[in-house]
Amino acid sequence: MSSVEFGTVIVQANWTTTGNYVERRFQKAAQKANFRSAQTRAELWPFLSFSPATHEIRNLQRPDFPRQEVVLHGYLGSRTDLSKNLYFVPLLSKDLRHSIQIVSSAKSVGGRGHLAHQKLKDLSSNTPVVVKGLLKVRVPAASKDLGDIEKIKTQEVELWDVQNLNEFPKDIIVTPETVFPPEQRHLQIRQDKKLRDALAFRSKSAAICRDVLSNDFGFTEVETPVLFKSTPEGAREFIVPTRQRGMAYALPQSPQQFKQILMASGISKYYQLARCFRDEDHRADRQPEFTQLDLEMSFASGEDVMACIESLVRRLWEDMLEIKLPSPFLRMTYHQAMSKFGSDKPDIRLGMPIHRVGHLLPDGLIRMVTQREDPILEVMLFQLGANDSDPGTTRRFINSFLDSPEGSPFNNNKYGGPGIFVYNTKEPLQGLAPFGFEAAEEIEKLLDPNPGDLIVLQARKNQDFHGGSTMIGNLRLALHKAAVVQGLISAPKGFEPLWITDFPLFSPSSASEPGQGGAAGLASTHHPFTSPKSAEDVDRLLSNPSKVIGEHYDLVMNGVELGGGSRRIHNAEMQRYIMEEVLKMPPKRIEEFSHLLEALRAGCPPHAGIALGFDRLIAVMLGRDSVRDVIAFPKSGKGEDMMVKSPSRLTEDILKTYHLRIRKEEE
Repeated sequence: MSSVEFGTVIVQANWTTTGNYVERRFQKAAQKANFRSAQTRAELWPFLSFSPATHEIRNLQRPDFPRQEVVLHGYLGSRTDLSKNLYFVPLLSKDLRHSIQIVSSAKSVGGRGHLAHQKLKDLSSNTPVVVKGLLKVRVPAASKDLGDIEKIKTQEVELWDVQNLNEFPKDIIVTPETVFPPEQRHLQIRQDKKLRDALAFRSKSAAICRDVLSNDFGFTEVETPVLFKSTPEGAREFIVPTRQRGMAYALPQSPQQFKQILMASGISKYYQLARCFRDEDHRADRQPEFTQLDLEMSFASGEDVMACIESLVRRLWEDMLEIKLPSPFLRMTYHQAMSKFGSDKPDIRLGMPIHRVGHLLPDGLIRMVTQREDPILEVMLFQLGANDSDPGTTRRFINSFLDSPEGSPFNNNKYGGPGIFVYNTKEPLQGLAPFGFEAAEEIEKLLDPNPGDLIVLQARKNQDFHGGSTMIGNLRLALHKAAVVQGLISAPKGFEPLWITDFPLFSPSSASEPGQGGAAGLASTHHPFTSPKSAEDVDRLLSNPSKVIGEHYDLVMNGVELGGGSRRIHNAEMQRYIMEEVLKMPPKRIEEFSHLLEALRAGCPPHAGIALGFDRLIAVMLGRDSVRDVIAFPKSGKGEDMMVKSPSRLTEDILKTYHLRIRKEEE
């Protein structure tokens, strides 16, 4: 049974039954519903009742398919009129992947198609229809497929009847060149095969993740609550007010606390595809709500988690992309990554390693690069070609880059702009005269440059690494991107997975990144539940917390962080100590974690886990620049859903119901 609601009356109709019985039942219900007129009922009924399909269009490809009557569902394509008595129109499958030719004749055998011919004439392209006709052999045509739609070339259908299920409006113009705005996301998806394919790819990838974790590793999929409470994990939260005055839920930044509670509950291996919410500052490719593949393992270390994830990721790449990734994945510590590539998520396909060279350089050159005292000087080699390239081309490229908006942050660096040198064998000391003879010779030994290569010097503050990148690391990426855009070098290919390990457990907090709101000037680099890596690091909690290394690991692919995880603190006293004595969180804030501390106190076993950003994982696999291209209904850069117009303004009634008021700006 199905139901259709008209006004406040629900009309029941048995769609699986045909004939006068259903017609009478529908008419009787319509009378009770007080429909406006008999004409309205007659117009509505054909849209609600339709015959089931006998075949799927994609299954009609076989040339030996028997001649038979068929009923097909799909969308009308663009009609071709050979004359007023003969039309050809493709019928697109329900998933818009295949099409079959419909032949409509006003003079069909037995006259069965005459009325259908007239109906077809009045229907627009893109209209969903039911087609009834005779399937027959077609002489294979040399015609090409309809763009991304595969034609059935060995069969065609002689039209006997066509039923309009909901005509596509004539005011919506659809051509191959039509670009629909985000406000018409339904038409974007319907007309863009890449979007539909990405959603199908995402679905299949999710199924593989479930298969690997459930069947290969014995994980249990557990759903955790979406209505949570506000706790200071690090990011800003979305608050959900309730009708109870002064009380509100918070949407979870991640299932982190719930999955640790599950570890204390005897669930040895947990996972889910979790919806997460973070009220972060708007950025070009961030979503306020996103999906992550979340998992946790008890009696486990980070090594166990990384081994599981490597197996899962290799399976995804092999099944979905037919690509074999290396085993094991390359590893690099946070300090190594920041030193060598200036990033905690380096794209190692680019090469261009960074070297410290301050000890090699004359004071005069250092003063040319920066006026700061006791700086660190770093150098990298950027090649516009595998072999010799034209120094003039390199000079024009770097000048245009530094004069562009992309070059502005580097010119305005408070530690000094980059020192740029083009290696040119026709100039004194090959263009390295400011280095002096000895330093130029050392730089040549270190970098082994070719004519036309770019040698870049950059200064930075002499301090331990913190954060995600250095200025020369950012410049490395920006130069490469600009050279690719200008066609001077090719974009990198392939996939290079990489684990980044041994992050600092704590980082300096700031007004923009307050972390857990403590008074120590420190914030947890990952989150406050990450465990110190070694016994020595536990000792440093007492003496020098800023030097503590955490057992935290990130999975990076081609310069994109796919996810991060850690071994957790499973001892309640250590967890409380870090909150109270290291981060110096206020007692009220610590009390907000009382549920977790109580779970840890109840004999919680050691555990470790990880969360992979599922949206970004799919985007990387498909080579998409934006996660919006792999999400059905993404938010804009301002956090808005342009189609449904959310967020929406609160009405006075809603404000009153939830005991809210809008504060004036001066308050």
